[in-house]
Amino acid sequence: MKVVTAYLLALLGGNTYPSAKDIKAILASVGADVDDEKIDVLLSQVDGKDITKLIVAGREKLASVPAGGGAGVAVAAAAAGGAAAAPAAEDKKEEKVEEKEESDDDMGFSLFD
Repeated sequence: MKVVTAYLLALLGGNTYPSAKDIKAILASVGADVDDEKIDVLLSQVDGKDITKLIVAGREKLASVPAGGGAGVAVAAAAAGGAAAAPAAEDKKEEKVEEKEESDDDMGFSLFD
């Protein structure tokens, strides 16, 4: 990731065709380790390609990746039956009761009164 970032920084700096030397200089300026193999792989993959088109293609691929981690758990709980959902509802009620107890700790006066 840092090699890609250094490449993009070189592009933003006005270097239309960053070389391995340019990428190494950027990485060295922040004290990052340089991996020549990764730099060579990146440069071979982007050689002669428009970076804007590569970014658009990557964004399209990422758009198809599901990113709602919590929904799978909710669906699984619903599929397991109502028994699994009932304990979750009880936990929420218990949390609300605890919140009321904590609010009584101000001993009858507020810090901002």
